[in-house]
Amino acid sequence: MTDVYVETGSKRVFACAHDWPGWCRSGKDEASALAALASYAPRYAPVARGARIRFEASDPLLVREHLRGSASTDFGVPEKVAARDIKPLAKAEAARLASLVDAAWVIFDKVHGGAPASLRKGPRGGGRDRDEIADHILAAEGAYVRKLGLRLAPPDRDNRAAVRTFRKAIADVLGRPSKGGPLVEKGWPQRYAARRIAWHALDHAWEIEDRSDPGCR
Repeated sequence: MTDVYVETGSKRVFACAHDWPGWCRSGKDEASALAALASYAPRYAPVARGARIRFEASDPLLVREHLRGSASTDFGVPEKVAARDIKPLAKAEAARLASLVDAAWVIFDKVHGGAPASLRKGPRGGGRDRDEIADHILAAEGAYVRKLGLRLAPPDRDNRAAVRTFRKAIADVLGRPSKGGPLVEKGWPQRYAARRIAWHALDHAWEIEDRSDPGCR
């Protein structure tokens, strides 16, 4: 079984796998969110494979917790901290979290590197192009790191050495054993931080794939 929690807003519902950072999908209601999560298991499998962690895409989903969402949920962000997120974090699990987040970044970089610069627009002509998405992710991570007690400016996308250093600093914090609670005042628990960071990278990687012209992936 894959343990899942459900975060319900007034307009949108997220279903997120507790133990698989980044495997979160949304829908208009709980049933559609769970269906979307299940349908994305094959797309998540390369993340687990990259982290060298066994993953069964066919495992059934088991809802363990329901959370009341917020305006952020309705906007499209899995925003709530689950009860399991604040339990003590042992060394092995912390290392596992960091490995999965690293693997999510690898997936994003691979997708970004193989995509066309211009992506298909939505029905009204909206949507960022490839490099704008990459810049958006780094900018968001520059805000996320403060929730982990880090003061780091997001690096330039083209400075690969700086990006590696930036990501290593994040992974080092995620990979430390702890009591499980937020590391700083008004910060995030490591489990939630790993989920949010990996979800954001993967959500946009999958967006780039879906908005790329056939044959350009």
